[in-house]
Amino acid sequence: MKKELKKQIKEDEFLSGIEIAWRWFEGNRKLAQSVLVATLAALVLAGGLSFLRSRRDAEASSGFEAAMRIYETPYASELPSPPQDGIAPFASKADKFTKAAAAFDGVERGHPAHALGRRARYYAALSRIELGDEAAAEKALKALADAQPASSLEGALARVAIADLKRRSGATDGAVEAYRVLVDDASFALPRDFVLMSLASALEGASRTTEAVASYRRLYEQFPESVYAPEAQRRAAYLRPESRG
Repeated sequence: MKKELKKQIKEDEFLSGIEIAWRWFEGNRKLAQSVLVATLAALVLAGGLSFLRSRRDAEASSGFEAAMRIYETPYASELPSPPQDGIAPFASKADKFTKAAAAFDGVERGHPAHALGRRARYYAALSRIELGDEAAAEKALKALADAQPASSLEGALARVAIADLKRRSGATDGAVEAYRVLVDDASFALPRDFVLMSLASALEGASRTTEAVASYRRLYEQFPESVYAPEAQRRAAYLRPESRG
């Protein structure tokens, strides 16, 4: 009996709630319709934005993958003669990287605010380095580094590439300073042992032996599990004055 009474009370409460809601709707019909229309519009807008975002992501991904296929395809002189089955190499290095740069440029133009658009700018710069157009490459890398923090992948890649360019052009002091800034940046997105190895190698190449040994030692002491640690130990041991007799 008690169960039936409780059930009846719940049913009455439910019906009362519906009646109250209906009375409110009748008394506020225009407001309710406005709320309904606004809700539906918001749902349609959210769905449209989600569709556009997915389409944009798919287009950026497809374009970037196509450009990377060009970038990773070998050119004729890189392959044994005769070429391996299934590989259609580019006729020359210039042919390959000219097409790669153009493809990456297309991705960046189409998706400038997308992460893949920013990454395309980085690879377009690398392609221009291979073509010998270091001025254009450096300009693009600096723009990317200025727009992205070192904590982002694209910003980190751009900063390392700029330092590498300085080293490649013979501006060793500038390269060393750039590497040191990255090594000491706790927010840096790439493994710092990699940059530390580049720093030590640059110092060694500039015959700044004491600094090179210190950098190699720092690498294998701070990053003992690094893939560069064994080589850093060998280089440090070789460069120490006592090891040379």
